[in-house]
Amino acid sequence: MQQEETIIIHKLQKHLKQSYEDIADTMIGGGIDNMEKYKYMMGQAHSYLKISQEISNLLKPKEPKNDTEREQDLTNVVRFGEIDKD
Repeated sequence: MQQEETIIIHKLQKHLKQSYEDIADTMIGGGIDNMEKYKYMMGQAHSYLKISQEISNLLKPKEPKNDTEREQDLTNVVRFGEIDKD
């Protein structure tokens, strides 16, 4: 991953975290005056957490658990551009 992409991803994660914290502060501070607003803000908070978790999961390197899975990964490869000479 290029450095610019990494910077953008980290800025996005920081923005999501800040938005989540802003919602928490509003809710704790009594900034909700009706149930509709409460549900809306809970939905936003849930969305921010879900997106942050998905970004974190995508950034984690995926490694096969054992040698059998590694072998399956190597045998399940499609090589484009190779021509059979038989």
